Amino acid sequence: MKIGYCICGSFCTHKKALAALERLSVKYETVPVLSERAAHTDTRFGTHTELVEAVTGICGREPVTTVEGAEPLGPFEPLDMLVICPCTGNTLSKIASGVSDTSVTLAAKATLRADRPVLIGLCSNDALGANLSNIGALLNRKNFYFVPMYMDDKEKKPHSLVCDFDMLEECIRAAEKGLQINPVFSFG
Repeated sequence: MKIGYCICGSFCTHKKALAALERLSVKYETVPVLSERAAHTDTRFGTHTELVEAVTGICGREPVTTVEGAEPLGPFEPLDMLVICPCTGNTLSKIASGVSDTSVTLAAKATLRADRPVLIGLCSNDALGANLSNIGALLNRKNFYFVPMYMDDKEKKPHSLVCDFDMLEECIRAAEKGLQINPVFSFG
């Protein structure tokens, strides 16, 4: 199975995202896609060069980082599934609105065009705020699945949710079968 693996700009979760990508690349052919923000931004969590090098090393190919680079993922290099993990609230909002103006959102559009699943591992400080309606909208659309999420700090960040990276492989297997792993939210 060929999986597209997108990493967006939830920089504090990149270490977990890379560990997940490493586990997946052993089992699946992985096509890496970085959002423009992730591909070109240095943060206290690491440099963009380190991220690109790590992804290239894990997947054995350079990541897609542009809209032009993502376009062939539809007709010329179709994916069996797209995983967006971490997915930011910004990217989630664009996908829910049908906007495809970034490498990640166009990869999602290309995957959906082929009637294939898109698995979202949301990591967002506004998931229970402005983006809650977008989560609901995508849960009700065909071929969208979510990695279960939990509150990472309910006292200091009461609107924040982070996906459970440890459940990613289980969610891929479920999405292959058209199933959503539940519960989607954990508040315990």
